[in-house]
Amino acid sequence: MKKSFLKAGLLLLFILLTACMLIYNKEALSLTLTGLTLWFEKMIPALLPFMILSGILIRLGLSDSFARLFSPVLRPLFSLSDSCIYVIVIGFLCGFPMGARVCAESYQRGKISKKEASLLLAFCNNIGPVYFTGYVLHLFSVKYPLFFFAGMYLIPLFYGILLRYTMYRDIPRCHTKSGKQPLPLIGVKELLLSTDEAILAALSSITALGGYMILFNLLYLLPSLFFKQAPFLQLLSGCLLEITSGLARLPENYAFYAFILLPFGGFSCIAQTYNMIRDTDLSLNHYIFHKIIQTVFSFSYYTVLFHFL
Repeated sequence: MKKSFLKAGLLLLFILLTACMLIYNKEALSLTLTGLTLWFEKMIPALLPFMILSGILIRLGLSDSFARLFSPVLRPLFSLSDSCIYVIVIGFLCGFPMGARVCAESYQRGKISKKEASLLLAFCNNIGPVYFTGYVLHLFSVKYPLFFFAGMYLIPLFYGILLRYTMYRDIPRCHTKSGKQPLPLIGVKELLLSTDEAILAALSSITALGGYMILFNLLYLLPSLFFKQAPFLQLLSGCLLEITSGLARLPENYAFYAFILLPFGGFSCIAQTYNMIRDTDLSLNHYIFHKIIQTVFSFSYYTVLFHFL
């Protein structure tokens, strides 16, 4: 019964969107072009190099060696292996959807267990700091940006620590100190093969992500037409569909809603996360649940922050 309703809903959405595209073809073309431009100008330069490099590191077995640079700080907090720490570092430094991608890739290659992957997916797939400082904070000029930066990254970090010692306390604790360990021997053939595989995998993923950005940006055609008399709903619908273009449409006095919605990321981000984990048995519902919890925490944090600032 549920599948029948879902099919009927999707068919209705397809018919409605197609009709709107035919009637309002200029608006549809503009939205499609916006999605394509955002993908080409923002996502490819920001993500593709990290996707390739991370893929090479994992395939060559060098990811743990890289993670040991951060182990003195992160291991006491999480008591997790170097492979898990690598996912945390890449997820926070490189940003969405690299957290999900590296988590899935590490799990597929046996570097981490399913339990560890589920924990990491719950809090490591966030908006990247380059995106946040270079894009979001330019759209919304706020006093004391450090407080907003803290809200964006300390909330998921503390949430991850909370999960580690509650829901995921049964994961074996790793207390091994980071010492000098020999690097794996790597030949030219292994390097070239790993590079080739990493590039092909990264190109496939970045292409799919571009398709999602274009599709969900195009879907904004519906709220822009049906919520003309309710601009608040129209603007927030845009953010929920595709966060990057949605934020660009928000006036500066909507900054509160922008910072609340950023941790959730929007439906396009959820679809892109699914693309990253679809070849694994990791749960998308699990990911969405924890994103909603973090959004609630962000709502509380920014309510207090905006009240005092």
